[in-house]
Amino acid sequence: MPYTSKKNLPKGVKDNLPPKAQEIYREAFNSAWHQYKSANKRKAGASREETAHRVAWAAVKDKYHKNNTDEWVLTR
Repeated sequence: MPYTSKKNLPKGVKDNLPPKAQEIYREAFNSAWHQYKSANKRKAGASREETAHRVAWAAVKDKYHKNNTDEWVLTR
């Protein structure tokens, strides 16, 4: 189900990502949730929610990475 605000994000997202990365995650998840509504648009066997989470993490990883202290930081 789409996330209406950052405070509704999964604990692992809220506890680990900086605020801007959380917003990227939320927007990408919500977009993918709508885009992959039809099962034939998803990988075989993947749920709509699983697909949306994968897309959201990919969007975050496009802009952020974990540094050597395991913190998510903006990629330069």
